[in-house]
Amino acid sequence: MYYLRLARGYRVLDLARGLLTATAAAVVAALLLRALGRALNGTGGNLERLLWCLPPLAAVAWFAAAAARAVPAQHPERITGLTAAGAGPARIRLLVAGEIALACALGSAFTLLLFLILRNDIAGPSLAPDIGMGVPLPPAAPVALLAVLPLVAGVSAACAVRFPEGLPGRPAEPARARYTALRLLLPAPVLLAGLGLELYGLRPDATDAERTLALPGGLPATSPALLTGWVLAALALALWTGPLLALAGRLLALRRPEPPRLLAGRGLTAQARGLGTPLAVLTAALALVLVAWRGWARTGTEVPALTLVEGALVVACAVAALAARLHELRADRRPTLDALDRLGAPSGLLARTVALRALAAAAVLLLTGGLTVLLCPL
Repeated sequence: MYYLRLARGYRVLDLARGLLTATAAAVVAALLLRALGRALNGTGGNLERLLWCLPPLAAVAWFAAAAARAVPAQHPERITGLTAAGAGPARIRLLVAGEIALACALGSAFTLLLFLILRNDIAGPSLAPDIGMGVPLPPAAPVALLAVLPLVAGVSAACAVRFPEGLPGRPAEPARARYTALRLLLPAPVLLAGLGLELYGLRPDATDAERTLALPGGLPATSPALLTGWVLAALALALWTGPLLALAGRLLALRRPEPPRLLAGRGLTAQARGLGTPLAVLTAALALVLVAWRGWARTGTEVPALTLVEGALVVACAVAALAARLHELRADRRPTLDALDRLGAPSGLLARTVALRALAAAAVLLLTGGLTVLLCPL
């Protein structure tokens, strides 16, 4: 009953968030059911197909966490009403997680219905092996497989909702505007270790026999040292995204800045901690897509359609998670924007501020993402 009343008050952003969540869940459910259909036919490689479903599943969980975290900022009146009704942090967290899990369950149910309809002698010969046509389907198998999706999304959403700063009327924890020395220095040895492994894998006496690690999607085989080194280097660059954003904000506000540059620099420095993680995830996803595309172009391999679908889903979830975080940060800046409006700030001031902040963030992403692509040995 709570979710039915909640749906009656949905706005455009709420409907878009629910539709995106259900659509992403439907796509992941289709991948899981395809793995089940192939397993029923006994074609082999069942574990590999299930592991291939983990990246889109993780992408949906990441988007669910970002969407749930933004709910208290987008709907403070809802959180205030629940608090006034006696709901504590744990109950509110469960209600927000239940909303995300329900959208995932609806998307999974739609895919399951379509899967069962296709198995009723409707699918053609090309699709029959993917749905296990002609093989009895255990009733518990698809239900148990698809139950993982709303469970993972619900747990991610529940863990992402922040308390007590997400609830009105509770004392907010003091925000830490600066990164600790450990956060700034930790990526350095990780990056050096990754570069060392890559140099070892690219040494002059290295042979093709060391490339024993077969990559999925038709990508060329590589050595474990090269792949591990690139993963470590990409992780280090991702960890530096937030500090580099804060540094870019400080550089914008150097000397005697004009109001747009001052506001952009101070705003980017203050939001670097919140923007660092979603921007790093989006940059890593785009870098991985570019690296895969470069590998396919070098070898002349035809791009698998399933790989394209999974890549598009991962990138879409990363973009949607970034949009949810931006909307959350905008809600946090609402008092500042109201104060500037009361002071009579020109209408073009905020537009120039946003443009400067976007350019500085884009420069950081080009640096980290470009280095991630360049360091890939594929």
